[in-house]
Parts: sequence; C-alpha cells; structure tokens
Amino acid sequence: MLPVSKRSPQQQRLLLRLGLKQNTIKQSGFFTQLNTTTIHSHLVPPHGGELVDLILDKETAAASKAQSRDYPSWDLTARQLCDLELLLSGGFSPLRGFMNKADYEGVCNDMKLTSGLIWPIPTTLDVTEAVAKTLKPGSTKLALRDGEGVMLAILHVEEVWQPDREAEAKAVFNTKSPVHPGVNYLLNQAHPWYVGGRLEGLQLPSHYDFKALRPTPAELRAEFTNLGWRRIVAFQTRNPMHRAHVELTFRAAKQVEASLLIQPVVGMTKPGDVDYFTRVRCYQLLVGKYPPGTAKLALLPLAMRMGGPREAIWHALIRKNHGCSHLIVGRDHAGPGKDSNGKPFYGPYEAQEVFKKHEAEIGVTMVPFHMMVYREDQAKYYPENEIPAGARVLDLSGTELRQRLNEGREIPDWFTYPEVGRELRRSFPPRHKQGITIFFSGLSGAGKSTIANVLLTKFLEVGGRPVTLLDGDLVRKHLSSELGFSKEHRDINIRRIGYVASEITKNGGIAICAPIAPYDTTRKDVRALVEPVGGFVMVHLSTSVEVCERRDRKGLYAKARAGILKEFTGISDPYEIPTDAEVTINTAERSPEEAAQEIILHLEREGFIGMNGNLA
Repeated sequence: MLPVSKRSPQQQRLLLRLGLKQNTIKQSGFFTQLNTTTIHSHLVPPHGGELVDLILDKETAAASKAQSRDYPSWDLTARQLCDLELLLSGGFSPLRGFMNKADYEGVCNDMKLTSGLIWPIPTTLDVTEAVAKTLKPGSTKLALRDGEGVMLAILHVEEVWQPDREAEAKAVFNTKSPVHPGVNYLLNQAHPWYVGGRLEGLQLPSHYDFKALRPTPAELRAEFTNLGWRRIVAFQTRNPMHRAHVELTFRAAKQVEASLLIQPVVGMTKPGDVDYFTRVRCYQLLVGKYPPGTAKLALLPLAMRMGGPREAIWHALIRKNHGCSHLIVGRDHAGPGKDSNGKPFYGPYEAQEVFKKHEAEIGVTMVPFHMMVYREDQAKYYPENEIPAGARVLDLSGTELRQRLNEGREIPDWFTYPEVGRELRRSFPPRHKQGITIFFSGLSGAGKSTIANVLLTKFLEVGGRPVTLLDGDLVRKHLSSELGFSKEHRDINIRRIGYVASEITKNGGIAICAPIAPYDTTRKDVRALVEPVGGFVMVHLSTSVEVCERRDRKGLYAKARAGILKEFTGISDPYEIPTDAEVTINTAERSPEEAAQEIILHLEREGFIGMNGNLA
C-alpha cells in the first residue's frame, strides 16, 4: 500500500474521482499502487512511455504562488488555455511545457521532437513583442493566468524567439492561404513572439459545465481499468452526431472488437461550428443508442487547428494518452473545407494515407472509414464504397441541414433521431426567429446613418423583435469617446461595435450598425463574432468619393484635403472595398427609402423576415 504522504497530486485526484478513501487502496479490481508510470499496464502506454502530470501538490503550489507576486504575467488566450490544460493534465504527453525552438523546428519540418518521438503540431506560447522584450531566458518565471486573472501555472522561460510564421503555415498546413482557419489564426491573430519553457501547474482551468464528462487522461485510464476495457477505439468529432455517425462508430468498434470512446472537442473548433453546449446535449441523447456497457462519452478541451493529415496524427497521440488503442479516421479528417478557388485543402482520404505511413510510430491503430450513406431500399446506412452500382442512396449535407433548420423544414427520420432533431430545433430556431446584424460600410457621406434610421423605423413599425441602432457617431460619443482615428483605434472601435452587435443578435434582437468600417480584416472579425450566434448581412454603400464630397455638410472632406483632418477615409487613409457584401447599393442612384427597401427584400429572400413582413 502506498502511504498517503507519498501519493502525488494526480494519484490523490484519482482516488477522489473514483470515490476511494485516502487511507485505503483496493488491492483487486483496480491497481495495487498508484504510480503513473506503471498503472493500467494492460492499456496502450502513453506517448513516450509516461503520462505527464505537471500539477504541483497543494503545499508546493501555495508556496510557488506566494513567490510569484513579482513575476511578470501573461493572460492566456482561449487557444492557449486549451493547450495549457492538456499540457498540465498529460493530454500532450510527453511535452512538459511550451516548445523550445529546436522542438518547434523539428515538429514543423519533420513532425519530430528532439527526442525522436513523432509530434505533428507546434505547441507554442505566442506573446506580444512588449512582453517578449521583458523576458530573460534562464532566469524569468512567467505567471500564466486565465481571463479573470487566476494564476494557473508558472512558465520557466528558457527561450524567446520570433518565428517565421509564414514558413510555419506552409510546413504545418501546406498552405499560406488565410482562408484556412489555422493559417488565418497563425498569421492574423497569433502574437509575433514565441516563448518556450518548462511548466509548473498550480491548477487546471476551471469548468462549470458538464463536469462529470471532463476526466483527465489519468482519470479516464482509471475508469477504463475499472470497466475492464482493454481495447478502446476513439471517435473524434466537432459536429452533432446523427444516424450515420452512430452506425459508423458502431461498425468500427465491432470491426476491431473494441469498446467505444466518443470524445468530442469542446475547446476551439472551426469558426461557425455548432456551439459545444448544443452538441454535448445531442451526444448525451445518443450514448444510449449503443449496447449497454460498450460506449462512453468524455469531452476534450482541445483547440483544433483544422490541420487535416497532421491533425489526424495529433488526435491519435492525444487519445493514446487517454488510453485508447484505436482511432477512427474518416473522410477529410479535421479538414477545413475549400480554399478561395473552391478546391479542398486536403484530399478526401489524405489523412488516412499519411496516418498509415506513420502508424507504427504513432502507436495507435487506425480504423479507416468511408463516408456513410443511406441505402433507401434496405433502410440502412453503408460506407459509400460498399454501395452497388445503381442503388438509390440518400444523403443530407451539413449545408442542407442548416437550410432546413433556418427555414423550419422537416429533418427526415432516416437522417437523425427525433430527439436530436428536437434539440437542434430548440437551439437553432428558423431564421425569422433568429437575431441578425445588419452591418453597413461605406465612406463618410454615403448615407449609412440615414438608411439605417429608415430601416430602424420600418422594423419598429412592424414590431416583433427588439431593434438597436449602433450608429458610428453615437458609438464614438458613448462607447469609444477616448479613441482617436488611428488604424489601431478604428479597429478597436469596430470590434466594440461587433461585440455589442453579437450580444444583441445572440439574444434574438436586430442590430443595425452604421460605421465607416474601412478595413477588410476588421469587418471579417465582426462577421466571425456574429455568424455563430445568428444572421449577418453586410451592406456596402458603394457611393463614390466625389458624390460623398459634394454632400458633405460638415466640411470634413475640405478639412481633410487641407491637411487639417489627418487619416481621413477616402482622402488620406484607404477604404478597402468589401468583396463579401451581401447587398451593394450606390446611393447616388437610390433614395434612402429605396435603399432600405432593397435591404428588406434581401432579408425576406433569406428568410430573416417572415410572411407578410413579420419579424417574429
């Protein structure tokens, strides 16, 4: 029996999680010693042979926290929080911290750590230049905190460097296209300096939802042992599951005679994906569809990169650390979709091909599967490669499912279970009951405020949904009065408008936004904020500078041409014409009422306005 005083924090958490008393260890049916390097020997070993546990015991953590008062701090981003949680818990074993430069370069170039172990995705801590300049490798300890300022870990800074992020994008994602979400994050959202070093964990990030479904790797391994599971096949998903997914996973588990772990990602996925709260409720409804005692649901706080073949290997290594011996790799595994030319970033089965080449190094067996389709004459799902020529098959794409939900149309029973359909309808009402943001962009004097006020009046006349006008001048007065007109301040102002609009939209209201919004990247950021929670329609007022200047009642253009007003859009500062506007109007050719009517007709066509112009 292992004395209580010599048990590690991980061992003690395991006991508490499994309901065992601190002064006793059961000798049968579980394990005789809680040693993370030897327990669960019948399960696949962790990557590198040892399950990393970076959480300090309470006394050491308290002492380290007391000593940290003078440490520089870094507030972790959402992605960094996900990475930190899996580093601290052992999900990223054998990593013991954020990568140093040598490991980073080895992973980018050859998918190898300096130890020689395979690892396909860089796990780095990106910081601003201002923070990077304050760090001294070998002596600085950096306090890592969550968004509320809670200290989670200490990073012993070993290296600070400025990476070539374009080269990283090409090496990891095989593209530099910003349409790829992983590339877009890397080039447009990540900070320009990387910090590598060893971690000491004080506590894991706090979660207040689905607590029973969030086991650490060690806890999940212990549960597998208690259940008597030896062979476990994992299913990775970031989307709601339907009948095809249940059939696929059931077939995969049956094929390799393994128990099934459904482990959806609840960290960061592809922008625009269904929120994980809705997805988890759907997964909970489906677990009971499997034979009793054969399937388990657990959540994974991973920040996906949508890296296709490399990410498939990453998913396998993470599941290996959780005790899984097999991984289902399906069509376009972790693929981000198509590029700006409509060509898929990765081949449909490229992930399977790359995985197969490295299967021995990975230490996890791939269970490859083709897309499942419904054979109507047999009322059953089959992999597409098993369908005979001439057989009639049915399929419902994700796009068509969203259209049916938006339009309030029936979701066929052959596609999903009734209870899942009801849950999706509860979370995704028809478009005419959803919130929406109408976002204007155009030069000063183009007519944004006037048309926005006409729309506001017409919506209020009809009634049915709350309507809020976020006019550029009013926002500047009440929400952004301290900001100037530099590019940085303009971006901050637009992002504030976008955040407020997203909250209004999320709660079923209509937000009408009328700023100049001259920069394409910032407008796209606003769209990305709003679209996951409701509708977004961009209206570009394409009125020329000459027309806007003739209309100028405040003399702003004259002051700008005289050099009195600096950084004035259209004169001394650029206006980037939107290429993704849903509605484009030249107000030199339309009256405000005509322009407003054009927008209303578009909303009606897209389903945001119901029959007879109803808003509800």
